[in-house]
Amino acid sequence: MRNFFKRQGKFQPRNGDDRNDQIIPEDLWVKCPKCSELIYSKELDRSARVCPKCGHHFRLRARHRIRLLVDPGSFEEWDTGLRPEDPLAFVDGQGPYPDKVERTQLKTGEVEALITGVCRVEGRPLVLVVADFDFLGASMGSVWGEKLARAVERAGEHGWPVMTVNASGGARMHEGLFSLMQMAKTVSAFHRLGERRLPHFSLLVDPCYGGVTASYATVADIVMAEPGALIGFAGQRVIEQITRQKLPDGFQTAEFLLEHGMIDFIIERQQLRQQVRTLIDLYMRDGENEPAPVVATAASIDVDA
Repeated sequence: MRNFFKRQGKFQPRNGDDRNDQIIPEDLWVKCPKCSELIYSKELDRSARVCPKCGHHFRLRARHRIRLLVDPGSFEEWDTGLRPEDPLAFVDGQGPYPDKVERTQLKTGEVEALITGVCRVEGRPLVLVVADFDFLGASMGSVWGEKLARAVERAGEHGWPVMTVNASGGARMHEGLFSLMQMAKTVSAFHRLGERRLPHFSLLVDPCYGGVTASYATVADIVMAEPGALIGFAGQRVIEQITRQKLPDGFQTAEFLLEHGMIDFIIERQQLRQQVRTLIDLYMRDGENEPAPVVATAASIDVDA
């Protein structure tokens, strides 16, 4: 009875065990950077990381992209044993280059920024090359160029088309000239693929800059991009500082590049799988390994198919 007449606070704190049961995960909700809407993370995953409110395309890890595109269980990865080396004994403010690579490998679970392999898309064979921006900004180094060149050479031997998914911050400064040489190396590999009348489909995703944009990624048979992707060589601020001019609104976005003829079309992420199938059928007879006698043009592609 004594406690019955004793004044108590309205809310009583729970003990530690009770509070642990009520902890809300930090990644339960995601704020869209374009429309500022809060999106339930599982709903965002179900929509292929595309905002259901405004259509903003979030960045994706390389293996997530592979799962969305290929037939289940069909992807066979190549050259997993290739590892970056340190030809310049490079050291920066964060320490030696090999230490930085090791930390990045532990963080991302990848050994390099580029994943290559062969797969099937609705039964059609396809050599797939995907960049992972989480690995040192998907900077292009010597291993990147070697893995890409090997993948393209295998595609030529078997008569398979190639698709590259390109995101990058540019050449890998830790490897200096060895990195810049990959621009010529990769373009040469795709030139030999073209001589075999085999197609290269390039998808530019956010962000795609530097030596990747300036080399093989923009000399493909079909160059497409995701909505809103930032694509260019140098960054906008660098260009404005050098030219001393204000750049137009939307400069270096996929929409701006489409308007000015640099890319063939913009493709929604949910439509990519079906569109890749259509491209393979247009460029390859029956989607198999025999090249078609007539090469289709970008104007003949129905992007809504």
